[in-house]
Amino acid sequence: MDTYLIRTFGCQMNKHDSERVAGLLRAQGMRPVENAEDADVIVFMTCCVRENADERLRGQVASLKVLKPGGVGGPVIAVGGCIGQRDGQRLLDQLPHVDVVFGTHNISHLPVLIDAAYSQRKPQVEVLDESFEFASDLPGEREHPWHAWIPITVGCDNFCSYCVVPYVRGRERSRPLEQIVSQVEALVADGVLEVTLLGQNVNSYGRDLYGEPRFAEILRAVARTGVARVRFATSHPKDLSDATIAAMAEEPAVMPYLHLPVQSGSDRVLDLMNRVYTRDDYLGLVERLYSAIPGLALSTDVIVGFPGETEDDFNRTMDIVQRCHYDQAFTFIYSPREGTPAAEMDGAVDRAVVQARFDRLVEVVQASALNNNRRLVGTVTEVLFEGPSKRDPLILTGRTPGNKVAHVPVPPGRCADDFAGRILPVIIEEAQTWFLSARLGTNS
Repeated sequence: MDTYLIRTFGCQMNKHDSERVAGLLRAQGMRPVENAEDADVIVFMTCCVRENADERLRGQVASLKVLKPGGVGGPVIAVGGCIGQRDGQRLLDQLPHVDVVFGTHNISHLPVLIDAAYSQRKPQVEVLDESFEFASDLPGEREHPWHAWIPITVGCDNFCSYCVVPYVRGRERSRPLEQIVSQVEALVADGVLEVTLLGQNVNSYGRDLYGEPRFAEILRAVARTGVARVRFATSHPKDLSDATIAAMAEEPAVMPYLHLPVQSGSDRVLDLMNRVYTRDDYLGLVERLYSAIPGLALSTDVIVGFPGETEDDFNRTMDIVQRCHYDQAFTFIYSPREGTPAAEMDGAVDRAVVQARFDRLVEVVQASALNNNRRLVGTVTEVLFEGPSKRDPLILTGRTPGNKVAHVPVPPGRCADDFAGRILPVIIEEAQTWFLSARLGTNS
């Protein structure tokens, strides 16, 4: 087997895990390809947090049946991540042309499972209940040489009533602080400019190791390694401390961007969700953030149509979204997840009502994002360029400190790839809802 293809669904942790899978397969002497028809091994890193990701996976896997006529031969198809962890053998029963099913706790075993499936022509299923390894300890193949995902915790102890993460990722475990700092220092020496600290709830980092959260400490320590940019995700409002806000405000390398899921603006719904904060708690936190961090860009998650959501509940959500002036919001229609408390709740909201609410929410979110972007027109900021736009090779694309996408024309006589992995000043000239148009500064 010489070639592989990895398809990734879901969160940033899955992107990190996919990089580890790529590193393992590279270590086996394999090389990546872009098309399924050219791949000897196809790996799906999956998400089961929302129904649409589940459906997309099954559709894409089903489409590969044509590569395995009669159910034999063709590429080795492996399904891992959260759906693999949740469904195990059941996934193999539903999609019999899959060759390997693995979970979230045994990424390091994947090469052995692939080899066994190939040599024995027999499906392999291995799903472990817990892990004694961190995927970060495995070899990786970074998507961009200037950026690295750094998990600081895995798993989650919050048990929000709608969420499967604690069941498929396990209970929260933190990596030692010294290990994380050493990893970042090595990455900086290797040319990495930006790191993103990852966890289902980064703000509770260290509680299991040290008896209390130490996220503010690890944030400052990483910011002082010499790395140009530090980001982190995801934060839980109940655990975001004033010490962390101070670290964000005081450490120049920490980018002025925060993803802070609100989920609902109704105290009644927040209680049903087991979010352990009130709307006033959240609004007070946002007020402190905006006061401490000038120019902060704030994003969030919102669920519409949670069981029992009334029009009044939804109006409270609309109110909090308007008051927080989000730069971006990931809006979702509630979908019941098997095994979660919310899936057993009464009060399913009529689908047409949910869709109408969702559409109203999206309008407010888009208006807020556009207004925030318009305020940036005429200002100078720095962009970490990623390379050419997917739509136009003559347009550079990158991200501002506030995590906004910026598009910049390639200077005459230059190539977009010349700018990949460089941080350069730009002047914002035009604002759209989800991106900024800019030009390079005079000294770029």
